[in-house]
Amino acid sequence: MSGPQAPTGRIIRADGLAHRFAGTATLFQGLSFVLSPGDVLGVCGPSGCGKSTLLSILAGWERPAVGTLTMTGIERTGCVFQNPYGVPRRSAIDHVAFPLLTKGLSRRTAEARARETMALFGLTDVEDRPFRALSGGEAQRLMLARAVTSAPDLLLVDEPTAQLDIRTAHTVNATLGGIAASGAIVVIATHDPDTRAACTRVIDMPDYAPATEAVAS
Repeated sequence: MSGPQAPTGRIIRADGLAHRFAGTATLFQGLSFVLSPGDVLGVCGPSGCGKSTLLSILAGWERPAVGTLTMTGIERTGCVFQNPYGVPRRSAIDHVAFPLLTKGLSRRTAEARARETMALFGLTDVEDRPFRALSGGEAQRLMLARAVTSAPDLLLVDEPTAQLDIRTAHTVNATLGGIAASGAIVVIATHDPDTRAACTRVIDMPDYAPATEAVAS
């Protein structure tokens, strides 16, 4: 029987993925999917079920123990971690403009585009604030804005709304959907039901846990 079909172009295909770390139980097995531009995939489940591990495999930092992962047309991958990191003394706008400066844009153009993206994440009022002075939620949104500014083909996000209030979380979820609609593939690891509802597709990781091995909650 043939595998799932997908249109030609930018495609991510996973076939029979399974993974375990040395000396530990298998996290997941038999995981197959195909992703194309416009998809917002929610990778859902409790802590310990392999959500972040799957993101690491998609990022190329881990190799699956079993199965194959094929990426076609994916040249730029953006990653946003659950715990934001930045340069303490650099301003918020410097963080977002940096990817554009590395592409050769002038500072004036880079900052103008950075402001547009920061506005999407409600960061207009903190653009001149140093990273160390941002709240946890502001820092999380800043990392999202920086990743979006680099125009990735694939955007991987780990728990994007964990430090956000409900209203801001709704805005972030809608913005991530807009990024996918513009031609990116977005994969979000989350246990937030609102973020799950905002995804176009969902993988429940506990469904892929081996029947004989319990997943930690």
